[in-house]
Amino acid sequence: MSDFKLPKEEKLKHKKEIGLLFEKGKWKTCDNLRIITLNLDKKPHDDFSFLQQKVGVSVSKRHFKKAVHRNRIKRLLRECYRLNKDLFVEKFGANSLSMLFWVSTEKPAHFSVVEKNFLKLCESIK
Repeated sequence: MSDFKLPKEEKLKHKKEIGLLFEKGKWKTCDNLRIITLNLDKKPHDDFSFLQQKVGVSVSKRHFKKAVHRNRIKRLLRECYRLNKDLFVEKFGANSLSMLFWVSTEKPAHFSVVEKNFLKLCESIK
């Protein structure tokens, strides 16, 4: 069982890491949730080596004009990752970069909707 934390070391923040992720990563969409991921165990890169998973979240300003709504959805996405970290790491790899996107124009009504989409996305990975 994991410790249910989201430490600073697990957050995807550096421009170089995000650039590599968008350049070499694979996209997967499930309902209202989209992920781009790059497993560094399967495709090692010389410049990058991490001891753990790194995750970022993003919500489109085009669909959600108010920062309050974008921040709410980002909090929900981070909470889904934090609570289901074991499954996420098992499916996407312990040494990988990932970024989650909310692609719907409608706000999720409850946390359960976001978590259902998140679990469905994790289960769709072989």
